[in-house]
Amino acid sequence: MILFHRDLGGAGKPPLVILHGFLGSSRNWQTAGRDLAEKFQVFALDLRNHGSSPHADEMTYAAMMSDVLAWLDGQGLARVVLMGHSMGGKVAMLLACRHPERVERLIVVDIAPKDYHWPERRTEFDALNGLDLTHLASRAEAERLLEPSVTDWAMRKFHLTNLERTEEGGWRWQINLPVLTANLGALENDSLAPADRFAGPTQFIIGGKSRYVKAEDAGSILRHFPAAKIETIADSGHNPHMETREQFVRAVLGAP
Repeated sequence: MILFHRDLGGAGKPPLVILHGFLGSSRNWQTAGRDLAEKFQVFALDLRNHGSSPHADEMTYAAMMSDVLAWLDGQGLARVVLMGHSMGGKVAMLLACRHPERVERLIVVDIAPKDYHWPERRTEFDALNGLDLTHLASRAEAERLLEPSVTDWAMRKFHLTNLERTEEGGWRWQINLPVLTANLGALENDSLAPADRFAGPTQFIIGGKSRYVKAEDAGSILRHFPAAKIETIADSGHNPHMETREQFVRAVLGAP
């Protein structure tokens, strides 16, 4: 699988590879990525079944890790700074633990090495799968239809970034919605095995208003990543690269 990527600038500088979160894509990282090009050559990837990358029936953390390794090989990048947000953070953690020789420094954004099981996510997926795209008139209509099940305005907007026009003027999902739905439970699970460990420089950047990482998760973080530095951006939720972009960029650029 050949992953789609965006080169966000900084040619000739040390490479930084960014992996987006669940239902996201490289486009979510364009602004922060260009800011980070002050210090790095920044590449933002689309993981399989997301964005402009190919679709496939297999959707596991091992498969996503292999895709990223193949992309690194294809670009001739032996060793990189690797950043992952949410689901992409789980991929990045796995790659760093299993292939530490490829990772100069690991940056994990608002996710912890643990299982996540939230019933409301299944409700949201039921709503996404329930949209009748053949009779959909507009994105605004899709948002109205999702509102009873996806009550958070920002989350509705985020989900609908994956809805795109067809050449015939209809609508389709850019994501591989059936495969993501079928593998939702597996993707919520921890990507790491108990013995997985990465001893290299590691930075966890956490949103203070997010529910994804709690104080008690520090123990599991340090078991897998003994050199980890955990930083909290108090005013941010789950997406510090968008919600508190300037603070987030300073945290990444200021780390050794």
